[in-house]
Amino acid sequence: MAKKTIDHAFTAPSLTSAASDPTHAGVLSFMRRRYSKNLEGASTVVWGIPFDAATSNRPGARFGPQAIRRASAIFDNDPQYPFARDLFESMPTIDYGDCLLDYGNHWQTPETIEQEARKIIANSDYLLTLGGDHFITWPLLKAHVAKHGPVALVQFDAHQDTWFDDGKRIDHGSFVVRAVRDGLIDPDRSIQIGIRTHAPEDCGIKILYGYELEDMRAADIASLIVRHTGGLPTYLTFDIDCLDPAFAPGTGTPVAGGPSSAKILSVLRGLGQLDIRGSDVVEVAPAYDHADITAIAGATVAMYMLGLRAERLARST
Repeated sequence: MAKKTIDHAFTAPSLTSAASDPTHAGVLSFMRRRYSKNLEGASTVVWGIPFDAATSNRPGARFGPQAIRRASAIFDNDPQYPFARDLFESMPTIDYGDCLLDYGNHWQTPETIEQEARKIIANSDYLLTLGGDHFITWPLLKAHVAKHGPVALVQFDAHQDTWFDDGKRIDHGSFVVRAVRDGLIDPDRSIQIGIRTHAPEDCGIKILYGYELEDMRAADIASLIVRHTGGLPTYLTFDIDCLDPAFAPGTGTPVAGGPSSAKILSVLRGLGQLDIRGSDVVEVAPAYDHADITAIAGATVAMYMLGLRAERLARST
């Protein structure tokens, strides 16, 4: 048996090395990647934003990054299903830790997130962010668009997030309308999947409602998303409440009637043709979940995002 080590997050000999920590032990970075604030040599960066002051219902998503990292330990050092590869062998990846926010000065939060994200994006190729509530996607979009230009938004969510916004609100339910208004996303090429509520405004974005998903095959949903984005650079945001509460009870605003984790993971698996420039997983609130069901779902969605990235890099070499 090959020699095993522990605490790979601190002891990793390189940014591509495989971890051998026992599943139940060791420092809990995301998928055991090296913890580092040094971006040199990093192609892909995982970052946490423990912020939930913008929630309109149950708080607790500030604990999402911790919970997702903890749940990611289940992936061990095997070739990751369904990608059948070591995701990091040719994709140097670090866990950048968390964004430092002042809980008493929320008006500073958007700028703090945006500026730190800009630094990461300027010195790496891909940023995967673990939230946090869905407000964080607003400053993340600003940072990505500063580098890549306007993007198509692919949003998995139970909510449209197009509620009233005056440009100053700290609100997880209005980032989409602000992003459209400020030209960050192309509404004609953006799409929302899993919606199970109605907002006063749809901003011209295509919606796949929850009941529509019930009647569609995962492969057909994925094909529709790829066609609709039309090859534009894409930002992928995944609100865990897209999933039915049976599969993600630990979230702030659960909505019944959603898809299963199995179906949506199959949809994600089919998005390999998307030109994804950045992504996030948000609204995991572990306190409302007794068995890490939601955190495991969130960690798996995040792993799939990295899997899609690793496959894209493999195709380009």
